[in-house]
Amino acid sequence: MDPEETGVFTKKKAIAWALTLGIALSIALWLNQTIQSSFDRLYREHLFDTATLLSQSAPHEYDAIEAWMKSLRTRHTDLSITIIHGVPGFDELKFLHSSESMKDLFLAQENSRDFQRAIDHAFYEETYFSPLSYKIRDREVQLIVSPIMDYSFYDMIGIAFFAFDTGSRKEYQGLILILILLVWGGFAIVFSLIRFSRDSVLGFIILGLFGIVALFVAYPLVEAVRLTFTGLDGFTLNNWIRVLQNNQYLRALWGSIQLGIFTATASTLVGFLFAFVITRTTVPGKKMLTAMATLPIISPPFSLTLSIILLFGNNGLITRQLFGWQDFSIYGLGGLTIVQTMGMFPIAFLTMVGVLQAIDSTLEDAAMNLRASRFQTFRTITLPLAVPGILSSWLLVFTNSLADFANPLLLAGSYRVLSVEAYLEVTGMNRLGNGAALSLLLLLPTLTAFLVQRFVVSRKSYVTVTGKPSSRLNDLVSKPVKVVLVGLISVICVFLVSLYGTIVAGCFVKSWGIDYTFTLDNFREALERGGKALLDTFTLSAAATPIAGILAMLAALVIVRKKFWGKRLLEMLILTPFAIPGTLIGISFILAFNKAPFILVGTAAIIVINYVIRELPVGVEGGVATLRQIDPAIEEAAQDLGASVPTVFRTIVLPLIRPAFISSMSYTFVRSMTAVSAVIFLISARWYHITVQIYNFSENLRFGLASVLATTLIAIVLGVFGLMRLLVRENKNLRKTISSK
Repeated sequence: MDPEETGVFTKKKAIAWALTLGIALSIALWLNQTIQSSFDRLYREHLFDTATLLSQSAPHEYDAIEAWMKSLRTRHTDLSITIIHGVPGFDELKFLHSSESMKDLFLAQENSRDFQRAIDHAFYEETYFSPLSYKIRDREVQLIVSPIMDYSFYDMIGIAFFAFDTGSRKEYQGLILILILLVWGGFAIVFSLIRFSRDSVLGFIILGLFGIVALFVAYPLVEAVRLTFTGLDGFTLNNWIRVLQNNQYLRALWGSIQLGIFTATASTLVGFLFAFVITRTTVPGKKMLTAMATLPIISPPFSLTLSIILLFGNNGLITRQLFGWQDFSIYGLGGLTIVQTMGMFPIAFLTMVGVLQAIDSTLEDAAMNLRASRFQTFRTITLPLAVPGILSSWLLVFTNSLADFANPLLLAGSYRVLSVEAYLEVTGMNRLGNGAALSLLLLLPTLTAFLVQRFVVSRKSYVTVTGKPSSRLNDLVSKPVKVVLVGLISVICVFLVSLYGTIVAGCFVKSWGIDYTFTLDNFREALERGGKALLDTFTLSAAATPIAGILAMLAALVIVRKKFWGKRLLEMLILTPFAIPGTLIGISFILAFNKAPFILVGTAAIIVINYVIRELPVGVEGGVATLRQIDPAIEEAAQDLGASVPTVFRTIVLPLIRPAFISSMSYTFVRSMTAVSAVIFLISARWYHITVQIYNFSENLRFGLASVLATTLIAIVLGVFGLMRLLVRENKNLRKTISSK
């Protein structure tokens, strides 16, 4: 085959590549020079017109000039002024100055050729634009000299020396050069991939993923790290010294780890229980069970905590009103574990559903045909094949628990966790460096769990889908076991219903815990005050959902199927946002995207980007767990027949991982609708968020209004969730029925 057609590096292609890039660089530099020249011309015209107008606005009375100069200094912070009152050679000159540095400049340059030319131009009633550069206090300035005229008699009464700070012009010119070089660099990378890569589309996908995580994960994180080493006098280690020497913070770190372990273990067990019963048994009412299993993630993260407090708190409806318990306390590790488990087990459920659905039942059939019992089949076949999903679920819940601060903030009591300590440092004490340092400490347990999970998964093969999968699944539990499993799920469902029933009941109560009078006024007031926030939240979440879903599946595909430099780094960067507390994400986004060249703060874009980046790890982990079960020979066969990477992804991979894809989009939408931690720092007057509105109502003890908005939010998300399931139909090749043997 001709090397020119395979993308192989050859001398001829290298020469053409170098010439093309050289020509492109020349064009880029010429373009930069053209833009800089045009900008300089416009900038000079602007300064010239400004100086002329300012001199025309100067008062004619000597006593009024000082006040005029003071007002100019207020409006033009980049301007220094010196006034000579009188006509040189005719009048006694009175020297006024706006600062000592400006006076020093005038005295030093008074007899210079440039200053004499400036005075001569002013004498002939002309504004003079100095071609030279001057410095005032190490700042480069542009000097413009203009006459001050009394247009009543058309006489000159003085000369104004304007010194404009040109630092912003230099920064802008440097920014233009950087942007043009970035464009040239992007062209060089794209052209190189097309010229030399055998699979340029795959190269673009990998390059795009690296660009996304570099810009929206690594860059903000670097800004946050930089903040921890920054003090009033520049570089400092004081933030880290205070953190690492404080036993309170170290206890909070262990508290976060302990809570994360308990929550992740309990959530994974509950999530697996729901997923197994729904996908591998013949119990009725699976749609209802699925709805119950996803219900906790479609509500604000602190709503369950409020329900727990209202039902089981010190003055709770059940603990105090019903049973009269005096010493019972729901606050602390136990209460937090319950609340986080109920709120986070859907993460494990959504991951495990896709994994269990994708398991080929032929292995289970073979085991049962060899007279293995249902329990032996489950223990030796089903459970080992589900290990990637179980470990992914545990890891995701663990990192989510570490990053949660809303629930511990309300329910921790005397139990300390690091996310709350970081939040209080930032919002309560305004110590951004300490808060960022505490938040960064949470990366240590997350990275440790990530490496352990990858080590376990990489030691074995979990491939089960090697062609067209079986369309039938066997019921793996006997009737007595099924009764026990359904009983456990029923208890959990009843508990969830009681929690959400409290929220719904709060919609119709004047003041929970004080006045239980029935009312409908909460609906009117809540929807009037929160209608715009509800619409904004829905719009932004809908925009983020397809982006996150497609990116997650593409990232999962290249991570599992492709070998390339930096794959581990890419995978870790994708997972990192889930381990970072939302407070740090919000702060780092503000630090990174509130300055040139990426000014996004206050726009809808930064909120959508936050949604995508924050929820991407869930979709990627689900896609990775599913792809590990699919034999790559299927994709290789399609590629051997001439299919491109996009074609293989669209026609082969995406249908096979459809459950994970649907779960990824569903999770992104509901989590975007119910986000609170990071987004609370990114909202603006133009774009508000419904969960922040609910939190504000709850904080102000307006529980009725909060309940109305929370209930409305749950109804909207449930509707969209069901619609998504209907629109994205299940692949017929993956559709399975369950039968009993």
